[in-house]
Amino acid sequence: MLQQPDSKKQVAPSEPAHSSFLNRITSAEGSSGKVTDLFCFSHLRWNFVYQRPQHLLSRASGQWRTWFWEEPVRDERNWLEVRSLSNQRYVVVPHLQPGLSEEKIALQQKEWVNQILSQHQITDYIAWYYTPMALSFTDHLRARLTIYDCMDELSAFHGAPPQLRSRERQLMQRADLLFTGGYSLFEAKRALHSAVYAFPSSIDFDHFAQARQGLTDPADQQSLATPRIGFAGVIDERFDTELLRTVALRRPDWQFILIGPVVKINPAILPKGPNLHYLGLKSYNNLPNYFSYWQAAMLPFALNESTRFISPTKTPEYLAAGLPVVSTPIQDVVTTYGRYSMVSICDSAETFEQAIEKALNSRGSLDWSGVDTFLQNHSWDRTWAAMLELIEGKLQLTSSRSGALKDLD
Repeated sequence: MLQQPDSKKQVAPSEPAHSSFLNRITSAEGSSGKVTDLFCFSHLRWNFVYQRPQHLLSRASGQWRTWFWEEPVRDERNWLEVRSLSNQRYVVVPHLQPGLSEEKIALQQKEWVNQILSQHQITDYIAWYYTPMALSFTDHLRARLTIYDCMDELSAFHGAPPQLRSRERQLMQRADLLFTGGYSLFEAKRALHSAVYAFPSSIDFDHFAQARQGLTDPADQQSLATPRIGFAGVIDERFDTELLRTVALRRPDWQFILIGPVVKINPAILPKGPNLHYLGLKSYNNLPNYFSYWQAAMLPFALNESTRFISPTKTPEYLAAGLPVVSTPIQDVVTTYGRYSMVSICDSAETFEQAIEKALNSRGSLDWSGVDTFLQNHSWDRTWAAMLELIEGKLQLTSSRSGALKDLD
């Protein structure tokens, strides 16, 4: 079943993907000459932690109708949910019955992709990938432009599919542009593709700078004592649970607040104590309220394969909120922010504790002018503008080549 974007309630029966239609969508012939749509295939969910994909695809929808295709969820029947966020932006969620083989999962999604292209008469489009695994059901597509926005080294994450590396090599051969989520990833990928560009985590400065104005303290945080040291983000195998446990035990007078979902790890292994507070996932709009009543922020990441290439989105968000940051030596944090006095890099529980204490004592005397200028020059708007310039340049090349081919016919 296919749920139409024009109505959240309307459901249309699934139709087979006919070979004549497949021939049409995989051929450059008959293209309108103007890209109208962008299909993004993501391993993350739109309503998960609001981060890089949401920032960039929201801006992309100002140029093209944008389809954000999520990984399947298990359901009692097979159907495709198409959720309208605006008249230019849709979230697509495949619902599949449990027990299907990988081959059937791929075939069903391929059929649904073809149906959307057919029903909306889409012939000129961009394919934007966050997960190379989506090639299992999209390798037949012939997009005007293919982009791989490599925000993480997914093959290093716990539970990564064994075929992910080979799929990534396939995607890089197909991609016209390769963006990386940080400078470490750029260095790792630059020799593997002819058009690699680093676009590290950016910032919506005005949104997080609201925290400096003294907003309303959220209800689930109001009763907590101070000082408060906070973390906001996904809590998974990248998180150094032992570091947090040690520092929390050493400083029972500090309150450690953790915002975000716990995924891919057993919550039972997380440190517990009267000064450790797990508040769960919060909306992007409400984060400044929480940050407004923290005295420092932390990035207690473990040093392992899954953190080797990360560029934490929360670093610039903490700083925009006026929070000093204490981090383990994550390379992109060191390279980009280590020169600022309000950012401390620590390699042990003892130095982590000392840096937090220093941050609490010196927060009022810090000079934020330099880091504020840097952040304002690294907005998501500027990042998107730079990406769009590269995209439009590639699109012009493809249009020129298409025109030249037609002249030869």
